[in-house]
Amino acid sequence: MSKKIAVLITDEFEDSEFTSPADAYKQAGFDVVTIEQEAGKTVTGKQGEAKVKIDRAIDDVSPAEFDALLLPGGHSPDALRGDDRFVAFTKEFVASGKPIFAICHGPQLLISANGVRGRKMTCVKAIAIDLRNAGADFYDEEVIVDDDRLVTSRTPEDLPAFNRESLRILQAL
Repeated sequence: MSKKIAVLITDEFEDSEFTSPADAYKQAGFDVVTIEQEAGKTVTGKQGEAKVKIDRAIDDVSPAEFDALLLPGGHSPDALRGDDRFVAFTKEFVASGKPIFAICHGPQLLISANGVRGRKMTCVKAIAIDLRNAGADFYDEEVIVDDDRLVTSRTPEDLPAFNRESLRILQAL
């Protein structure tokens, strides 16, 4: 049975920060399941290059169904963290100890879920102060792996390293 990766995503996500890891995970044989408020809806990336059909509604999923979590950046994480259901899902995922992959603004959901204190992380420069204030150990590097359970990167330029490290962890599951 193939491993399932949950993706919390809505409009204005950073296109390549979803498409690049999702394509890499699918090519490696993993199932990628998009989650938003409404199944069947189509969300659009902030560059307008990617349109994603939502597989499942947040009310119809549980972290227990998934083996890992992907949090793409852009404006999507900030919009989603305003909805307690997405924060609760993320918080439960953090508590499970399952792998989480967050790039760019993706850690905003982890901050809202109180899931960054004492973790080694990176992110886009604009929210680095938020990570530090929430108790994370911030590093300005292309990819940071914390305890082989949390992979973070800064921007689309870091996607090769982000994909490499997240795939390494997924393949070890």
